[in-house]
Amino acid sequence: MYQFISILVILVSVLLILIVLVQNSKGGGLASNFSASNQVMGVRKTTDFLEKATWTLAGTLLVLSFVAVMVLPKGQAAGAEIDEKVNALPVQQEVPAFPTPAQGDQAEDQATEDGQ
Repeated sequence: MYQFISILVILVSVLLILIVLVQNSKGGGLASNFSASNQVMGVRKTTDFLEKATWTLAGTLLVLSFVAVMVLPKGQAAGAEIDEKVNALPVQQEVPAFPTPAQGDQAEDQATEDGQ
């Protein structure tokens, strides 16, 4: 069932991409190719169709995404695997020692003495 929903999500995504690419941000797009007034679908109807198709596909993608999460097999949940791996990591007990300002000054003094 999860594979079927995943295929539907991919199909709807590709259709949504194609519909968005057909549209023109300035209001032209596919509608600009139909400049004759005796066309079956006029410019306004083509734009309305593309807008309705975009909203419908976006809503379908949203619903399919929620359905895909609901039918996700429990054994394939990635969060549990990550938690197990993090808990299995060894805990580092040692804290790295950083030089204190006094030790840093001594190191600088020693470096200047070695350089002279």
